Amino acid sequence: MTRSQSRNSNDNLIKNAGIIGSATLLSRILGFVRDMVTASYLGTSIYADAFFVAFRIPNLLRRLFGEGSLTAAFIPVFSSYLAAGKRTEARDIAQTAMTLTAICLTIVTVCGILFSPFIISVIAPGFSATPEKYELAVFLNRIMFPYILLISLVALAMGILNADNHFLTPALAPVLLNLCMIAAVLGLTPFLDNAALALAIGVLCGGLAQLLLQLPVLKRHGFPWRPRFNFRHPAIKRVLILMGPSLLGLAITQITIFCNTLLASYLVDGSISYLYFADRLIQFPLGIFAVAIGTATLPALSRAAAKNEWHEFSETFSLALRLLIFITLPAMAGLILLSKPIVFLLFERGQFGSHSTVMVSQTIIAYATGLWAYAGLRVIVPAFYSLQDTKTPVKVGAFTLLINLVCAFTLMHFFQHLGLALATAIASAVNCLLLLALLKRRLGDTIKLTGLYRAFSQTILATVIMIAVLLGLDLIPLITPDYNSHLHECLRLILKIAAALGVYFMCAKIMHSPELQELQQLVSRRRRKSQS
Repeated sequence: MTRSQSRNSNDNLIKNAGIIGSATLLSRILGFVRDMVTASYLGTSIYADAFFVAFRIPNLLRRLFGEGSLTAAFIPVFSSYLAAGKRTEARDIAQTAMTLTAICLTIVTVCGILFSPFIISVIAPGFSATPEKYELAVFLNRIMFPYILLISLVALAMGILNADNHFLTPALAPVLLNLCMIAAVLGLTPFLDNAALALAIGVLCGGLAQLLLQLPVLKRHGFPWRPRFNFRHPAIKRVLILMGPSLLGLAITQITIFCNTLLASYLVDGSISYLYFADRLIQFPLGIFAVAIGTATLPALSRAAAKNEWHEFSETFSLALRLLIFITLPAMAGLILLSKPIVFLLFERGQFGSHSTVMVSQTIIAYATGLWAYAGLRVIVPAFYSLQDTKTPVKVGAFTLLINLVCAFTLMHFFQHLGLALATAIASAVNCLLLLALLKRRLGDTIKLTGLYRAFSQTILATVIMIAVLLGLDLIPLITPDYNSHLHECLRLILKIAAALGVYFMCAKIMHSPELQELQQLVSRRRRKSQS
């Protein structure tokens, strides 16, 4: 691959990640508005716990069957047909995959609605001590279960468009979910028994809205959704074969999450909500940067692997990791240092009091210690999928599940819900490092992690200086915390974030960070193209 081709490949990765990240930023902002509304109406009450448990179940299946194993297995196979110029056959494969998904997930949805009482009893057995919370969770779960069918079709449509190098519409889809949930809470709560029921209706409407958004774009790209029953096609068989290990691997991840939910159900009321709100804030940098880079990387790596262009594969993977390091480490430090004012500003109102602020901010700190690992997995696992290897992540995931369970059982006795968050961080760190070592060993000299260690050392130094500045600002009398005034904390937080970003990017510029230069050069080239 020539230097010009390498540059174009890097530009495409950064551009596509930027498109996804920008759309995700809008979605995350609306997500925080949604969480602010949810916190105001539900707080950390039994209604909040019931909704979060009920929503987590269809969300689990979405990650397993939709955005998880199906797309992870489908994109590499589908991309190989596009790379070979077999677009008509790729269309038939896409239509068959969507038909098969609709049939299978309809069956899953019906079973989920029928067996909701059993599912809630297994997932949150501690709810049985509070009949009202248990019955509400079952009711909400039944309302939201069709979401898995809708969102899985959405996820497959997003995978098709991403493989065809279209990222904007798929990235905008989650915006509709947040808008629907916000509108449902504000518009329906006055007419219903509680806000939890309004949220559940909003989830269902959001799933339908996302699907309707994707269908016209699929048609414009030459992939209209029409029933096709060619289930014996070799590509469909290959996708199903790859889905098995991928599904098992994602099941391990979700088992970990549900084990935490199960254990938290035995802790004091509000524990599940503390974990939920903290996880939402951790997902903010992950969604904007890590998920964006990972989503853009999988089709690029799949195309390179299909063509045996290993230099391009190596360049793309190395750039993705370096960008994650450049972004994630300062984000991790910022979340740890600014967790309390962030939670105070976003959530402390209505039923969400000062005690909840302290509990959620402490949980954020525990989760944030593993932010670098959560982000790294978003790129490393897709690298295995692009090689059509879904077994290795499963084996490593099973091992780290055991680590998580041991740590969770041990730490929860000392730190309550904080122990569950710390266990997640520890297991994710082990998972990330093991997979990276195995990928390097598998590809050997084929993959060169160019500049990775240099990027890490430079980012650490810049982040340490940024931390020193943030801590120094707290010594200035006018910038001391005041948790009685939202306006004061808002201005203080804006000042600290601006100072942190300014110092960090200044340090990166002084050290001639290639990652910063990549971003600046891409912006400059795009500006010149727009002016010409």
